Order: sequence, then C-alpha cells, then structure tokens
Amino acid sequence: MLKMTKNIFKITAILGCAAITLSSCSKENPPLVYFPDMYFPVAYDPLMKADIAYSDHENEIPAFAKLDGATGLGPVDGTVSQNPEGLADPAANKAMLPLEYNEGYDASKLITASPLDPANQEKDTKRGKLLFDQTCAACHGTAGDGQGPIVVSGAYAGVPKYADREITIGSVHYVLTHGRNSMGSYAGQLKPGDRWRVALYIMNEFKGGLTAAPAAVAANATPVANTAESSTSPKK
Repeated sequence: MLKMTKNIFKITAILGCAAITLSSCSKENPPLVYFPDMYFPVAYDPLMKADIAYSDHENEIPAFAKLDGATGLGPVDGTVSQNPEGLADPAANKAMLPLEYNEGYDASKLITASPLDPANQEKDTKRGKLLFDQTCAACHGTAGDGQGPIVVSGAYAGVPKYADREITIGSVHYVLTHGRNSMGSYAGQLKPGDRWRVALYIMNEFKGGLTAAPAAVAANATPVANTAESSTSPKK
C-alpha cells in the first residue's frame, strides 16, 4: 500500500511538471512576466513628455511635472559643464543627405588648423597616437598604410593609405565625426577634443604636418579623387 502511494505521488509529480512545462511554452498562453520593463523596455525620446509605459495615467513625478513632463532636465544652477577645452560639436540629431554630407566634407578640407592649444601640441600628439593605436590601427595599421590586422587577416579590404589621400586635419576630423562609407562615426567613442588629437597625430605622422603634402600618385596612374579614409558616398 505504501509503495503504491509513493508511485501515485511520483506519477502525479511527473504529470504536474509536464503540464506546467507545456503550458509555459504555449504561444496562446504565455507565462506571467514580472517586471515587464526589464524584458520589454520602452524606448523614448529624452525630451518627450514622460508617460508611464504600462499605464494610462501620465507621469506625475514633480521633477517632470513642473517642466510639462519633459524628461530631459536642465543642469542644476551653479554647475559647470565638463568641457574644459571649450570644444563641442554642433548637434546632429538627424542623418545627413548625401549632398549635405559631401558639402560638409568639401568644406572640412579647407580647415588646416586645429582648435587645440598649440602650446600643448606635444602632449596632444602623444595622446592622439595612443587613441589612434587603440581605435584606428586595427584597420588603418600602425603605419597608416591600410594594413591593420583586420585587413591582413583577409576579413576586410579596401582601406587606403593616408599617403595616397589628399586630406587635411579638418577632413580627418570630419570623417572621424561623421564616418565615410564603410567607416562609421567615432563620435560616440571619442570626445571632440580627442578626435582633433587623432587627426593631429595622423597629419603629423603620415602626411608630414598640418599642411598636407599632395597625395602620392604613381607616374602612370589615374589621380585619386579627393577622399579621406574611404571613397565617395556618406556613411550616414
């Protein structure tokens, strides 16, 4: 009798676990989700009116309510922005059209001076080298010859030599900021000042100084078009 009772308990437990497992996998009867914000986050514009994601009621948090629900709060009075260099890029909240990008790139090639303090050039160039080696050399190579380890491995091709490009410190900074073709923007990885430092290092190390030398063109080769790290169309 005792053995039969134990068997009944075992069978019941097995059937119960099977039923729970099968019901939890059903698309018609999905399992209950606790803390849905963690699984299904709701993205929102930081300046839009704040609403509770899973409620019909508007957010009434005082800090938001007094600003008509805006979630992007201004800095506290008396605080100082962490931008000691005074360098900042214009806001770019939308993708540029090809014409806008190309016009901006052409204008950037006329910039031959860095906004960085000339007195700190040695230090800025040293930091530019560090950032270049960490961020750019994987494709462009430590020698700026387009033979970084990613290219050498065969995983990617078509990275040009800096020596073959008519570039300026302004155009290098522009490409670092906005990207070009297969090269994406590095504005999210490098601060404005550091992008100028990388551009400064590239010009000094691979182009002979801020006033770039003409691109090296073989005797019987077709001249290379005015491009930076890659060819024509914009990345974004």
